[in-house]
Amino acid sequence: MGNDESDASAAETDGTSDDGPAGGVDYAARAADVLGFSRWWQIAAAAGMMAAVSPYQYVWSSISPALSEGLDIALPALGAVFSFYVVFQSLSQFPAGKWRDSRGPGALTFLAAVLAGGGYIGLAYATSLWQLYLLYSLGAVGVGIVYTVAVNTAVKWFPDRTGLTTGVGTMAFAAGSALVVPYVRANATVAAYSDVLRNIGIGILVVTLVGSFLLRDPPEDWLDRKDGDDDDEGLAASIRGRNYSTREMLSTWQFWLLYAMFIAMASADLLVIANVVRFAENFGLAALIATLSATLLPVAAGVSRLILGEATDRFDRKRVMAGSFLLAGLFRIGLVGAGEASNGAVFVAFVLGAMFFSSPLYVFFPSLLADYYGAANSSGNYAVLYTAKVGGGVFSGVVAGYLVASTGWNATFVLGGGLAVAAGLATFVLRPPSGSGLESPEASRERPN
Repeated sequence: MGNDESDASAAETDGTSDDGPAGGVDYAARAADVLGFSRWWQIAAAAGMMAAVSPYQYVWSSISPALSEGLDIALPALGAVFSFYVVFQSLSQFPAGKWRDSRGPGALTFLAAVLAGGGYIGLAYATSLWQLYLLYSLGAVGVGIVYTVAVNTAVKWFPDRTGLTTGVGTMAFAAGSALVVPYVRANATVAAYSDVLRNIGIGILVVTLVGSFLLRDPPEDWLDRKDGDDDDEGLAASIRGRNYSTREMLSTWQFWLLYAMFIAMASADLLVIANVVRFAENFGLAALIATLSATLLPVAAGVSRLILGEATDRFDRKRVMAGSFLLAGLFRIGLVGAGEASNGAVFVAFVLGAMFFSSPLYVFFPSLLADYYGAANSSGNYAVLYTAKVGGGVFSGVVAGYLVASTGWNATFVLGGGLAVAAGLATFVLRPPSGSGLESPEASRERPN
């Protein structure tokens, strides 16, 4: 690392790749000039923090049976713990995002480290249901802070590669727990789960504290046009268009359609994440199938965010998004057939397919939102959209529990698949808001080969 702009520029494979700086603006060199090193280190720090806090979402289905037995609490009551997690993780992002946009990420991520790490450590000593609710909710606030800071670190430092870099961070959030799930599954017993929770909590605390000292935001004027810059052709859509305030964004119909689509996709996504182990057990599939599903699920979710995130930078973003959501729905419906046929191999494959195509919702939406409404207020604006995940959390926890009790697992998962299909079809209705300065945001994301 160093201050040599040409070295930093050559080291990066982003807006200064084979095709040259997008729109004549050398984003990599400008970032290196501000930071003193490659901007990819900001993404690395953000990704590390995302991986650290990921157990809150992706380990819950593995640890909840041991908690249920150890504390003598019915599993349906524990389902509400996951719903509380989604609510607090989602709602915490708006105030966190507004704070970050105006004051930077440092103090905020320090608080997140204390909440997320302390929450998991506290779970090791919980003795009642209300303590589980409280600790998981406090930890969820920390996860929400980390999430909005990490995602918008990519948006702020990489206006030329928003899809790819957002994919890196959200991939870490999904795939980061893949190393933890086997450890949890091997020790998810009444005698051992306290040690497991405490060890995970210490890891969350340490990694997130390190990230809090590394992250910083670019200065407001770092992308101002300079002498010698070419015209706007090829610039990121969020730079060419005007920046919307949150109030202005809320006055457009596009935002509310995106909000409804987010609820539908989050419901479909979280339904599998929160219930895959019990869904496999419902069909009498071997314990190995449930373990494989829970272990490989975050891997598929993580890899897909990177692959499809890059695809949205290179191809028509809306078409990639629509195809992904439609396939996500079909794989969920297929899960029911695989379970009914007691075919464990196909069941695991369909779990992977379902997550591969639904999980990139956390890449698609912030990227499209930046296209439509700009990057300057991205943390606050995306935090508002992200509150739609509350609907997904309520569906995957409380509503799913009710539906399973009244109609069974099959109908519940088919409904989840139907929601994903509906979101995919709705994508074709989207177009940029009038006055955004964007005639075709998807076209601006295509790269010459």
